[in-house]
Amino acid sequence: MKVLLLAAGLGTRLKPITDSLAKCLVPIGGKPLLQIWLERLTDAGLGPFLINTHYLNEQVEEFIEKSAFKDQVTLVYEPKLLGTAGTLIKNAKFFQGEDGMVLHADNYCLADLAKFRAAHKNRPDGCEITMMTFVTEDPKSCGIVELNSKGVVQGFYEKAVNPPGYFANGAVYIFSKKMLNDLRINHSVSIDISLDVIPKFIGKISSFLTEEVLIDIGTPAALIKANSIHKNSNQT
Repeated sequence: MKVLLLAAGLGTRLKPITDSLAKCLVPIGGKPLLQIWLERLTDAGLGPFLINTHYLNEQVEEFIEKSAFKDQVTLVYEPKLLGTAGTLIKNAKFFQGEDGMVLHADNYCLADLAKFRAAHKNRPDGCEITMMTFVTEDPKSCGIVELNSKGVVQGFYEKAVNPPGYFANGAVYIFSKKMLNDLRINHSVSIDISLDVIPKFIGKISSFLTEEVLIDIGTPAALIKANSIHKNSNQT
């Protein structure tokens, strides 16, 4: 299964670290986040990969050129940021008419990616997207989902003041080939997956709950937390 890694963000909340370092290259346990993703995806039998770039793109290009994944990665530079949905739609043909995984490369995620793929394969009838979810301690800061008994998303609340629960969108998705084609043809003006895509497909999104670590490395505090978790785990 091919994978789109979204890696073009400015990392504004992670300043001053991102003043001189691309957000997807911040280190966890001495390894850039992007390297951790590529290693874990490869170990799960996923790939090849498409990575979009924008801010400090030269750093990402140099990293890939020197990495063991060079031959499995296609880089696409965005002179102007397209947004998460915009990037997906513009590059939908990368998936060559097959289901595809989309994720944020600035997340630290230790979920079982092979199980996630299997969950998508066995998703409920009528679902065209599988969303990785997790239990959050701070629901106001996340996109919160309401699920039915089959784990299908019935409601979505992005950073709501009073969100109805603790099951959060992990921003790791698998889109069916049907959905990728539908987005390209009928939703070409969409910019953001969470704001423009997810709300339009309520009832057609299955969930995969992970109990493993999933952290948005959006702030210095989150980076410190991720490094602390890594240090006290068996991750290499």
